[in-house]
Amino acid sequence: MSKTFETLAVHAGEDRDAEHGAVSVPIYPASVFAFPNADEASAIHNEERPGYYYGRLGNPTTAALERTMAELENGEAALAFASGMAAVSAAVFSVCRTGDHIVAPASMYSTATNLFHFLKDHFEIETTFVDATNAENYGSAIQSNTKLFWTETPSNPIVQITDLAAVANIAKASGITTVTDNTFATPYNQRPLELGIDAVIHSATKYLGGHSDLTAGVLAGNADIVNTARQKASKLFGGNIAPQVAWLVLRGIKTLALRMERHNENAFALANMLVKHPRVEAVYYPGLESHPNHDVAKKQMPGFGGMIGLDVGTIEAGKTLVNNLKLCTLATSLGGVETIIQHSASMTHATIPRKDRIAAGVTDGLLRLSVGIESFDDLQADFEQALEKI
Repeated sequence: MSKTFETLAVHAGEDRDAEHGAVSVPIYPASVFAFPNADEASAIHNEERPGYYYGRLGNPTTAALERTMAELENGEAALAFASGMAAVSAAVFSVCRTGDHIVAPASMYSTATNLFHFLKDHFEIETTFVDATNAENYGSAIQSNTKLFWTETPSNPIVQITDLAAVANIAKASGITTVTDNTFATPYNQRPLELGIDAVIHSATKYLGGHSDLTAGVLAGNADIVNTARQKASKLFGGNIAPQVAWLVLRGIKTLALRMERHNENAFALANMLVKHPRVEAVYYPGLESHPNHDVAKKQMPGFGGMIGLDVGTIEAGKTLVNNLKLCTLATSLGGVETIIQHSASMTHATIPRKDRIAAGVTDGLLRLSVGIESFDDLQADFEQALEKI
């Protein structure tokens, strides 16, 4: 029987028989699993049959999260990690080796940008950074050694949109693997695998967990990429998730659809309020018709997400705004039930040289806003009073 996303979020990954009828997946804290005999030990240890033997390499609670994410993203398999960056690096190292080439957005999560620079300096894996709002730029950047198209849509922090189906088609024609960071959208608002992308990653710290109380990551997609990551990057680098954290992500996913519905509604209303305010120079939100990629967003996203970029002109104005907000939380992360704001130029993108930061659209007055699930009326009142202080 086909299920809507709302139903999948509640029931995906369930195996009641295996869990003795437990409605909530149990937490298995064991780091070691015993074998009944030597033949079973050999078969399970060498993965000739399913089973668990060492916590870093598999755990029933973690497996439940991986089944859940494979279902939600409509992928063949999934793999959980200790952080979003562990998932990012696992995806990259599952596809690329020394001498290979990557094409990635010029404007994206700053730590991912820094990782790609690190790969060039230490592993001779080079990256060409392109304007990802035009899918044809990926095709123009292809070299004979290009192995990976990296996409992030909506992008961090100015929520640019990439046409995923177009990028996937270009990649397939040249035998290039595609990976999308789907953290901002979540599978509630966007399913890149259904658009032809090979794999997705999530910082589960954000919307999947949803309550600012865990750190985790997920890779989901075709079985070859996920299994390579499981046998190589995950097994050798050791970025495995703890079962207690996997359970927290599972619990967060149960309410993902409800939370994302409210995040979408609040962000859409707040973006429309901010775009009319005289103290705001620019608002970036894919749900606005004025957003340059609105038509693409509307085509591939049933909802536009909870993230807004807004520009108030200067570093001083940005700091004045965040210092005068009473309800909104000044913090680095995003995707929680509370509304979180940050000044990108002096926080997450402070490690990016200013000229590169400006070129990527992260201007001095840019603020990244993760809209929570509070009352919109309260959020509107808070921004109105704070903006008057600029």
